[in-house]
Amino acid sequence: RRFMKTEKGKRYYKRRKETVERIFADAKELHGLRYAHCRGLHLVQMQCLMTATAQNIKKIATKLSKVQE
Repeated sequence: RRFMKTEKGKRYYKRRKETVERIFADAKELHGLRYAHCRGLHLVQMQCLMTATAQNIKKIATKLSKVQE
């Protein structure tokens, strides 16, 4: 908690809000991860993995399109 009050800690926290937490928000809002669409641990895990895969593919496609410009 003390670290978060330092300048370096504030920068880390700001960066985290922009990157890590944004990924979870996008998963919930854009990829249907707000609710489980299946029942059972194995199927819910599969839903989470498919959502993460879709997000990674989108991220790769975005980076590749910027490289080719």
